[in-house]
Amino acid sequence: MAQLSDDCFAFGGPLLSVEEAQALIEARIPPAEGLERVALREAVGRVLAEDLRASSPLPPFFNSAVDGYAFRHADLVEGAETRLPIATRLQAGQAAAPIAPGTAIRIFTGAPMPPGADTVMMQEDAREEGGAVVLVPGLKRGANCRPAGEDVATGGLALPAGRRLGPAEIGLAAALGFRELPVRPQVRVGVFSTGDELAEPGAPLGPAQTYDSNRFTLLALLAGLPVEAHDLGILPDEPAATAAALARAAGAHDLLLTSGGVSTGEADHVKAAIGQGGRLVFWRLAIKPGRPAAMGVVEGVPVVGLPGNPVAAVVTFLHLARPLVLRLAGAAPESLPRFSARADFAYRKKAGRREYVRIRLAFGEGLPVARKYAREGAGLLTSLTESDAFAELPEDITAVAPGDEVRVLPFRAVF
Repeated sequence: MAQLSDDCFAFGGPLLSVEEAQALIEARIPPAEGLERVALREAVGRVLAEDLRASSPLPPFFNSAVDGYAFRHADLVEGAETRLPIATRLQAGQAAAPIAPGTAIRIFTGAPMPPGADTVMMQEDAREEGGAVVLVPGLKRGANCRPAGEDVATGGLALPAGRRLGPAEIGLAAALGFRELPVRPQVRVGVFSTGDELAEPGAPLGPAQTYDSNRFTLLALLAGLPVEAHDLGILPDEPAATAAALARAAGAHDLLLTSGGVSTGEADHVKAAIGQGGRLVFWRLAIKPGRPAAMGVVEGVPVVGLPGNPVAAVVTFLHLARPLVLRLAGAAPESLPRFSARADFAYRKKAGRREYVRIRLAFGEGLPVARKYAREGAGLLTSLTESDAFAELPEDITAVAPGDEVRVLPFRAVF
């Protein structure tokens, strides 16, 4: 990955909106460089490095789209039933001989159209009588057929560079005959938690300690992205040790993520550590939960400090770390999925900031109904496991009333 300058994120404003933060990432972060070729089965989740063009048409030949009867459209009797003798049967994978005028061929889905035949009638719409087929009138020329190249023409763009490769993309590449694909290198992401109050799950808890959850949540969120994620453990509440750990990790990673230590408390050392090893731009995002977030560059590597509260860490990851990862990976920008729902709750908020309210969804006729989670604390992990989505309340909204339409960001699409 390219090394960033210390001032690449320089921004002098107070609070950044989500869109402003993402625009800065898009403008200041160079996309990934280089490529490697991987086998088709290993390409799932990776980012395509070059445009993928078809070297042959898809489908590769004129074929039947249904089980039915192939014939020449010119042999149909206009406005009346047509009776044609069945010359032969043709299954997928069999070569086709030319069709004789005035005959039909029993054909099956995917079989090549016999030279001269141009139309297929579905078997449900025809009937066989004594070695012949009776065809009903009204069928258009070319019905129920798939021309060669209908899906992708020879030389056509099948997939653009920057596309993340999922099951559909892998299937298309396979259908075009590709055994391997050119992909961007995976982004190497190191993940820290911070705080003396944290203990590793399974270890004995000390006085006033809790088990670390954020690191594992972030690693799980990264699992769905084109990254190689590394668990770097827990940083102590000690400024020099934090700065040294960030500088050391920067040498082996393309991005560092931390959680906790980015607010204004005396034990919040991540901001200072970033500034000590490079340049800090303290991004106080205009969102709730998740306003305290730090971003900067250490040893040419971007560092994102997420809040310590679990819900706030998830919200800021989705809006800050996720688009940064995709940009570093050379992927095309991807908007988070959203849809509309009808609120059944009342809620008040401040103008000028975007709020994310945890909700459960009830589906029926019309818009789904959004029911607010009973408690609001950003530290409640069960508010994520017992909710379905965030209701996203924009900056200019100050109140929600029952019956209002709200925009919804579903968990399952991104978790």
